[in-house]
Amino acid sequence: MKNKILLFALVSISITGCSSKKTITSKTPVDVTKYINSISVEDLRTHLYIVASNEMEGRETGSEGQKKAGKYLIETYTKNGISFPKGATSFYQKIPASFMNNGYGEKLPDSENIWAYIEGSEKPKEVLVISAHYDHIGTKDGEVYNGADDDGSGTVALLEIAKAFQKAKNEGHGPKRSILFLHVTGEEHGLHGSRYYTDNPLFPLANTITDINIDMIGRRDDYHKSSNNYVYIIGSDYLSTDLYNACEEANKKYVNLNLDYKFNDRSDPNRFYYRSDHYNFAKHNIPSVFLFNGVHEDYHKASDEVEKIEFDALTKRTQLAFSIAWELANAKFRPKVDKSGK
Repeated sequence: MKNKILLFALVSISITGCSSKKTITSKTPVDVTKYINSISVEDLRTHLYIVASNEMEGRETGSEGQKKAGKYLIETYTKNGISFPKGATSFYQKIPASFMNNGYGEKLPDSENIWAYIEGSEKPKEVLVISAHYDHIGTKDGEVYNGADDDGSGTVALLEIAKAFQKAKNEGHGPKRSILFLHVTGEEHGLHGSRYYTDNPLFPLANTITDINIDMIGRRDDYHKSSNNYVYIIGSDYLSTDLYNACEEANKKYVNLNLDYKFNDRSDPNRFYYRSDHYNFAKHNIPSVFLFNGVHEDYHKASDEVEKIEFDALTKRTQLAFSIAWELANAKFRPKVDKSGK
């Protein structure tokens, strides 16, 4: 009887030990919706009322107003515990006026991209870029062109996406790949900031897995008068089937927007694919996707004000961008380039 008891005890210890070891080494499932829902209407509104305020003087490239907006972005990243990238000495990538004016016949001053960074936990050398331009067109005839949608909306979306990723990292669920949050300058004058970055990348372009570009996601256009529950997806399938699938799957799993591919048509006369910053990444064979709400009556007018932003739509589209980024940053494999891009 004693031997049977001893044997039972040994078996119990063995089973308990195995169970305990399994508990220690297993990973707790990540509640992604927790981080998606941390992207809030309130924070987006707070940021946008500052970024698109008269104080920023329309954020013309290289202007004092744009520099003020840039300082606010940096203050927000710092407050949220997010630093500038490894290998950089500050939040600024300085761009000389000579680069922007060469061949364009303009007289722009020096300006700067602003970057922030969260290092990956498992594949830190692979980098996902999330971009938005933070410049606009300044003032004209005494009127300030605040560019709340273009591209104040994308600018503040990056702040919220970064905050959500940092929250996940603080709780032990940081992205497997590194993420570069890139606020580019000079978009309105010829995609200068993104062109400068891809000509002078901080991280090798060969290690850049995708660019998610966000440019105008706070309004609706005339094709969607009855609902703002949509976003245009442009370019996701030009270079990579994997990127297209990641966008579709992220939306179905987490957000359920209507993904509209109207402007994804290569024969689209608007040529939106070539008109925002993702294009400078795509030129280098980097899978790229452009999130966009379409053109509305206030496009490039002084009336593009915060009061006209539909914050429910801005929030859902920002959450979609985060969800796509989450899928890409944590996928087993980076998106494969299996198409020509043409």
